Amino acid sequence: MKVKKIWLVPLVLLAANATAQHAGLQSFPVSSVRLLDGPFKKAQQTDMKYILALDMDRLLAPYLTEAGLTSKVKSYGNWENSGLNGHIGGHYLSALSYMYAATGNPELLRRLNYMIDELALCQEKNGDGYIGGVPKGRIFWKNISEGKIDAGTFSLNGQWVPFYNIHKVYAGLIDAYTVTGIPKAKGMLVKFADWVYNLTLGLSDTQLQVILRNEHGGMNDALAKICQITGNQKYLTLAKRFSHKAILNPLLHQQDSLTGLHANTQIPKVIGFEQIAELTHDTAWADAANFFWKTVVEHRSVAFGGNSVREHFNPVDDFSSMVEDREGPETCNSYNMLKLTKQLFLAKPSAAYIDYYERTLYNHILSSQGPNGGFVYFTPIRPRHYRVYSQPQQGFWCCVGTGMENHGKYGELIYAHDAKDVYVNLFMASTLNWKQNGLRLVQSTTFPYKETSQIKITLNKPKYFSIHLRHPAWVQTGKMKVLVNNIAQAIKSDAASYVSVARKWKTGDVITIVVPMETKAEQLPDKSQWVTFVHGPMVLAAATDTTDLTGLYADDSRMGHIAAGKLYPMDEAPLIVSDKKDLATLVKTVRNVDLSFSVSDATYQTKYKGLKLVPFYTIQNARYVMYWPYTTSQGLASMQKAVKDKEEAALKLDEITVDKVTAGEQQPEADHAYKGENSANGLFKDRHFRNARGWFSYNLKNNAGEAKKIRVTYSVGGPGNKFDIYINGILLSAADMQNAKRGQFFDIDYDLPVDLMKQNAKVLQIKFSAQQNSSTANIYEVRLLK
Repeated sequence: MKVKKIWLVPLVLLAANATAQHAGLQSFPVSSVRLLDGPFKKAQQTDMKYILALDMDRLLAPYLTEAGLTSKVKSYGNWENSGLNGHIGGHYLSALSYMYAATGNPELLRRLNYMIDELALCQEKNGDGYIGGVPKGRIFWKNISEGKIDAGTFSLNGQWVPFYNIHKVYAGLIDAYTVTGIPKAKGMLVKFADWVYNLTLGLSDTQLQVILRNEHGGMNDALAKICQITGNQKYLTLAKRFSHKAILNPLLHQQDSLTGLHANTQIPKVIGFEQIAELTHDTAWADAANFFWKTVVEHRSVAFGGNSVREHFNPVDDFSSMVEDREGPETCNSYNMLKLTKQLFLAKPSAAYIDYYERTLYNHILSSQGPNGGFVYFTPIRPRHYRVYSQPQQGFWCCVGTGMENHGKYGELIYAHDAKDVYVNLFMASTLNWKQNGLRLVQSTTFPYKETSQIKITLNKPKYFSIHLRHPAWVQTGKMKVLVNNIAQAIKSDAASYVSVARKWKTGDVITIVVPMETKAEQLPDKSQWVTFVHGPMVLAAATDTTDLTGLYADDSRMGHIAAGKLYPMDEAPLIVSDKKDLATLVKTVRNVDLSFSVSDATYQTKYKGLKLVPFYTIQNARYVMYWPYTTSQGLASMQKAVKDKEEAALKLDEITVDKVTAGEQQPEADHAYKGENSANGLFKDRHFRNARGWFSYNLKNNAGEAKKIRVTYSVGGPGNKFDIYINGILLSAADMQNAKRGQFFDIDYDLPVDLMKQNAKVLQIKFSAQQNSSTANIYEVRLLK
């Protein structure tokens, strides 16, 4: 079968072949670009409605509370009052800044100024430059400054990722100043930067690196940008100190050590590495960031540009967990990967970056917003599963914060420029107004529904310069055409895969770009027997049905972002059976007008014959198939048996599961109210675990009172695993695993105490407590069973 990732160009182009002609570009301000009618403008308008529906005073409540001021209303719920208090407020500053720049809507500016003014009151009341909603922040930050540090992957001195939380405020103030031009935001930003400078002044580099084990967002990126804004080098020094060496060092040696790591924790760090590299001209750090990008894009991303399963990087040679799980790629990851891609492109322009950027923008970001607003956290690739959407007044997850920003930022990389030339990166209906150079472009297109784009030029006076047009990797070989005033131009792509047209341009000149698309088949990166179909940059998928969409619009529960509805058996999913080498030949065009296709009668399950493939972003509020299992006629029987055997066991277990927590993974632990002392998490045979020489606990939900047993998955990592297990304070078992075989996984079921079941408790706390001079075993999963 012929397969290739059509948006990946050999990365040698990105360094060795970048010419002086392309040395360093600038993006245009979002305020210089306006979207014209099309799917992106529609998404932008939907997002703006969502943004305007939010109650600013509820977003501000955590900041006022922590500053000792009286909040006007009660804070929002969900993550906003359970540890990440205030994180959405920071995102809201960025969302307002970009959306105002993109649309000019004065209500957005009014709201932004109101937010800034209220946060300024909090900063003044705090008296030391601090702005934040971290619960009980005053004593927390005092302990940090004194070197009292207990850091895990998501818990720092018992707080849920506090630096990650306040990073959103830094980023919001940066955007309010640099995107929207509010001077007051700069003054507040400098005071806030001085606060963190003073906070960490007494900490050694070693202590700070311990803190950086905890998810901290893009603190190094923010501090580097503050240096850029102010010119004060002390912030750059601090940005370097906030760069996590455990992640940086392997990348400096071109080593992929990402498997098992929480994906979105790492991407912002690398954005910071690249930002620092730009300011210091450090090629080693720039190469490290580029290596990370290449690794994630080429080996860890699926067709729509997303990566990770249950928020973590899976092994590059095994994507089975992603195919099987409800919790597919996280939208925040793609939000941050696009930030990194933009930086790398502007530093060393290559169409390879934009090929990925375009693929992710069309297929993940555009699809992550519901038609009536609301944002998606996980996008499963499990056949016949679905996505869940937030609602404007509840469900304040991280992907709601980044989601609000995403759809106001579409204009930031359609075009780019150097001192005199323009780069056309994306075929998106839009206008560009380059006031400084007296140039206006109007790009008219219905791409991808038509394979053409037309650019009309208006100039204050005729001028000689070049317009560089991206030659996408997905365009049919030798088929791209460029016409100027209906006269065909010679097509010759440079090393960065751009077609340059240099001439003396004048008002009324028209460029017509023709980019014929073809349909290709792409396997998962691990080359397993799963395939998706891609037409040009558009990932195609098929809606299967709208049944059992439990929690489609999320409530305010801690796990409402997960599509927890019934898992449909994978052995009953549509299956491609073909002896053809190129599976793309099975895809036939139904209608060009809406890019609908059919897969020929090779789909094996009779009830799914006639499924229509359409661009993935157009499928909403439905179950879908994006990746198809495939086999030959000879291999059909063995594949069916293998899938069925595995599925029967998995679905049977899923059917009797009341609740479960994957130990050692960030969000599952946070969602189950993890607490602990002298506890650590780790990875063994690509599975996460938690153990302790002290104790740790989780709260499991038993809303319907159905639980009868609790199952724990263990392995023994060393001698002396003696520990007690408690349920709601009742001793469940005194475990002694000294004789257990090391290095193997095993499950133990425990019956819940009869008296406890009679109480019909809605929450069951399980606690693992090491006995004296001992430790717990490695705990991988805790599952409450009917």
